[in-house]
Order: sequence, then C-alpha cells, then structure tokens
Amino acid sequence: MKDAEPRTAGDLPLDVFDPAPVGVAVFSGPDHRLIYMNYAYQEIVGERRLGAPAREIFGDISQEGYFSLLEQVRETGKAISLQELPFEYGDHPSAGRERYASASLSKITLEDGEDGVLLMAVEVTSEVEAAQVIGSVADERRRFLQRYQSLLQIVTQATWVTGPNGQVNEPSVGWQRYTGQSWEEYRGHGWLNAVHPDDRQPTIDRWLDTVRRLARWAHVLRLRTPCGAYRHVRARAVPIVENGELVEWVGAITDIEQEWAEARHRELLDQAAAATADLADLNDVLTALSQVIVPAVSDGCGIYLLPEMEDESIPSPFFAERVANTVRDGLLTRPPLRTERFEPDSDFAKVIRTRQPIRTTFPPGTPPPGAPPTGTEEWFAAVEANSTALVPVVVDGAVAAVVVATICGDREPLSAADVDLLGHMLDHAHAHLSNAMRFQRTQRVALALQNYLLPDPPQVPGLEIAARYRASATAAEIGGDWYDSFVSPDGSTILTIGDVAGHDLGAAVTMSQLRNMLRGLAMDRREPPGDILRRLNIATELLDDEDTATCVLARVEGQDEGARWVRYSVAGHPPPLLVTCRGEARYLEGAVNPMLGVAYDMPRTTAVASLPPGSTLLLYTDGLVELPGEHLDAGLERLRLAAASMACEPLDAFCDLLLTRLPMARKDDIAMIAVRLPGA
Repeated sequence: MKDAEPRTAGDLPLDVFDPAPVGVAVFSGPDHRLIYMNYAYQEIVGERRLGAPAREIFGDISQEGYFSLLEQVRETGKAISLQELPFEYGDHPSAGRERYASASLSKITLEDGEDGVLLMAVEVTSEVEAAQVIGSVADERRRFLQRYQSLLQIVTQATWVTGPNGQVNEPSVGWQRYTGQSWEEYRGHGWLNAVHPDDRQPTIDRWLDTVRRLARWAHVLRLRTPCGAYRHVRARAVPIVENGELVEWVGAITDIEQEWAEARHRELLDQAAAATADLADLNDVLTALSQVIVPAVSDGCGIYLLPEMEDESIPSPFFAERVANTVRDGLLTRPPLRTERFEPDSDFAKVIRTRQPIRTTFPPGTPPPGAPPTGTEEWFAAVEANSTALVPVVVDGAVAAVVVATICGDREPLSAADVDLLGHMLDHAHAHLSNAMRFQRTQRVALALQNYLLPDPPQVPGLEIAARYRASATAAEIGGDWYDSFVSPDGSTILTIGDVAGHDLGAAVTMSQLRNMLRGLAMDRREPPGDILRRLNIATELLDDEDTATCVLARVEGQDEGARWVRYSVAGHPPPLLVTCRGEARYLEGAVNPMLGVAYDMPRTTAVASLPPGSTLLLYTDGLVELPGEHLDAGLERLRLAAASMACEPLDAFCDLLLTRLPMARKDDIAMIAVRLPGA
C-alpha cells in the first residue's frame, strides 16, 4: 500500500520497498502520521489508513510502549532494534493469538526536510513457536532487513549487491534506469564499462583496498548515462557479515552532479581570483588565468590581447597578440607567442562584435571551422582537437581579450556548462583584470613621457652610440633612470647615466632637472668630470634636500684615427664596463665618489682609461645587474661575462641581447648607453 502521492526519503522513492519480503512502514512528523507501508507490513498488521497519527490507526495495539519508541527514535536519532517481541492487534485476523516480530526503527529525513521514522519488521511467530532455527525463508527476510537497514542513511538512485569479492551476482534496483546497462551487461564486473575511462582504475584500486580492510566504501566517480553523457555519483557500500564471515556487500549510488559542479565551480573561481590577485602586469594576469583553465577546464588555452579599437569597429583585417599559451602535460606545445591576423568574418571577430562565446565541436584532427588563427591549423591537427570555445574577456565595458580553450583526443568535448564556467571565472577575476588594464594604460603613458625626456644619441663621426630604456614591469609611474649624450664645444663626446631614488613623478622631475643641469655645466667649460659633478652636487641644494641620485659622467676624447681615452667620474653608481673587440671585459673602478645629494662641497675625483680600437664602453643603471637576495658582485660578474661573449655583435644587437639574456628584477627600470670605437 502506498501514499496517494509518491513520497521519498531524501531522493530515495519509498516504493523501492514495495517488493521487500520484510514489512516496511514510514511515520512522519511529531504525531507520527503513517505515510507509507508496503504489502509485507500490511500482512502483519492488517489494512490501515494512511495519513492519520499512529496512536489513532494503531489504537488496537496492546503494547503502549511502542509509541514512545517512535518518539524516542525521532528525538535522539538513535536506531532501535527489537528481537522476537510479543505483540497483539485487536482487529487482525490472528487476534487473540500471541504473535512475535523482530523490528528496527531508524530516523530518516523526508523529501520536504521533515523528520520521520522508518520501521522494518519481520514476523517470527512460527519460528518462535516451533523453537527451531530460522529456515531459508526467514534467513532471506533477515538478509533483506540487513540490506535495507544499511541503506537508511544513503540517498540513492540505485542499489546493488555483490559477492564478497565484488562480483555482481544479482540484478540491481535502479542501475539499468540510471546507466542503461542491461542485466547481462551489468553482471560480474561488467558494471565497470559504465564507469568513465579515467575513473576506472582509481575506482578498482579504492574498492580492492576497501575489501582488504573490510571497511565501509565511499568513492566519487563518473557513470555513463543512457544518453552517453557522464555524471558524477557518490558510491557507498557496507559489508554484510554473518557469523563472523563476510557474505556480501550492499551499496548504493547517489547522483551528485549538481553538488560536484557547484563545488568545482566555487573552487575554480577562487583559484582564478587567487592566481591573479598580486599581479599588476596584464600579460601576467592573463597567463595566470590560462594556467587555472588548463587542465581544470580544457587541454589547451590561448589568450589573445586585442588592440584598442575606436568605436569598437573591427578593421579588415585586424591583429591580436597571443600573450598566454598553456597546454596540459604531454600535449604538443602551441606555436610561439606572436601577433596573429584575423579576418572580420571569422568567429574570432564575431565574438568581439556580439560579446557572446562561441563553442564548436568537430571531428578530431581537423582544423576548427570559423577561420582559426593563421598558423595554428597544424597544431589543431597534431593534437587531434575535437572542440574549441572562444570566450570574450570584457573589462570595464570593452572586449579586452579573447580566450580560446581547446579539448583534444578522445576526451569529452567542451560543454555549454564548461563555457559558462569559463565566463564566470573571467567575471570573478574582473577586478584584477581591470586593475591590470589601468596599470597598462598608465604605464604606456609614463613610458611615452620617459622616452620623450630621454633624447636620441647624437651622430658622431667615427663613433657608434646606442641607448636603451626598459620600464619596470610592476610600476605604473615614470621612473628616475636617465641617460644623455651630446658633443661638447671642444669636440669631445659626453656620455652620462644616472638614477634618482624613488619611482614616482617626483623622481622623474628631479631626474629631468639633474640631467638638464648636468648638460649645462658640462657645456659651460672644459674641466674634469669630477669637478663638473662637484658643481652639480652643489646645485642640488636648490632641489629637495631629501633627494639623492647616482651618476656616471664620461668624456670620450682623442682623434678620429688616433688614440682614444675616456675621462670619467662615478658618483655612487655601478662602474662603467669596457669590452674589447677580443672579448676581454673589465670594469673601470677608478674615481669612486659619494652619490649626489650628500657632502655638497666635497671635491670629486676623475680617472682616465685608454679605449682600444673596436672596444665598447657601456654605462648602465643597477636594474641591469641587481636581483633580489643576491649580492651585487654576482650581478656585475654576470654582466661582465655576458658582455665579453657578445663583444663582436653589432652595437644595437649587443644592447638588445643584454636586455633579453640577462635575468633581471622586473620591479626596476633599466637604462643603458654604449659607445663603440672604430676598429684598428
């Protein structure tokens, strides 16, 4: 007998107990209303009306204490077992005859969240009267009772029973409905064919370990459903032991796809936010995001940074820079980071225009439709890509980048839920992306201003002069590094480089003032560089008395085709580096003086060094040699060896290679100026 409206215990439908050979009844609420009883229970107690309180419909029971047991179980949550207890019902066909039953009472939670009590009973009158060992029928009933008692705390979609070694020997309740497997496909170890290939071995290993320990089994895995999709389930099982011997395992599976998806969703959102929290550079933020997306959501992830487009109009064609390039372990690396060309009718352009993601599934190994980025077709074929998703990155109202996620091989293609998750991850990191975008714009303006303040080297017959400036990757404001080069009235070439303490607008203003004053003092009269720096130091009293700076002033002298030499003075700055055309490099360590801004009227020394034909003189700021936690001497030696190895490179290449090959602290600006003499 069932309720007029189907009821469940959690997700477990109560009608699963209909065929059970033991009596099952369910009572709900504080008045213990009878909401369900199966046919076996009806045979024990007779026909009863559903929906009424237990005291009303079981008023003929002779043992009043049974009602207090219902309340005790509901209040305490502790199960109660009753063995071979006598009972009598007034209106049962067997009224007047003493009867016996074994029963268990357990607390359950019903579908509406209300507390209830589940009663399972088996009549043992004949066994008690005969005083005989329970026969095969009673044994089967007790086995069912044990099985269902084991499932009381499990919200389930399917139940199953295996032998002691885990082999399925009888059909499962609900398994075929959930997985689509028939009994012939399911029996033995065939149930493993419904498990996701990636989860089979971990499931087997966990199961064998549980059998060895004879413990309760709990494991999360993916099962294939009749439509071919996989869903996460939680499998649980308990061992059934009789007379000290393991006879079988009773278990159930519970669909937790929504629970798993929500937990994964929260975890990945938190990872995306944490990975980008302390990064200022936009490229670093996007790279960190790609490393969260792979392998959690996709096998490969490329992120393209878009140029700023006026009125959001897309030119034909347009270009985007791939700034992030991440693939899972074992997968062929994508082509190197570069700027790639896109056509206005491509899916890439459509994503930008509509601000909506595009998900595409295609045969593995074939290029994705929708005009993939030029030069990536071979990669898609090599990794046997089967699906892609293009997701716009909208920052402060504009599409700033596009994420291209890819799944490869025989893995399940990207789903709509995956694309939705990608969108939420990008939204969750929006604050960090917005900060990085603003930082990039501010840094771009600061760099333009810095380059404007730093002049191009002069054209000097017989000399090559090259200068470089690299802004800090972590600072948005203009810095205090500078260089300068000009020809004095007597025809000698002046080189200077310096660094004002600080990294803000104040440092930039002081840098500009010092550079201009130094140029004026050097042009005013011919005197040793140390004397010029002394006069500059006195002039710094007119500036903020808290400002300090370092500086090198060098004058290259000599005839175009004769001997050359350099007079120089160092004010607290790293020493100049002289590199010969034969690959010998040494620092010019004379004329060491205090930095500017201290000891204003102290005399400053000047040193002289010869410049061999074809040699290179390099002036630089400390950003080229300093690394956090490392002694400065280590950085100076690293620079000396690198410069010596590149002595024969053209001067422009010499400077560029130093900037690309040497490890550097990204928090510092770097300035350098180099002069190369003609060969012999």
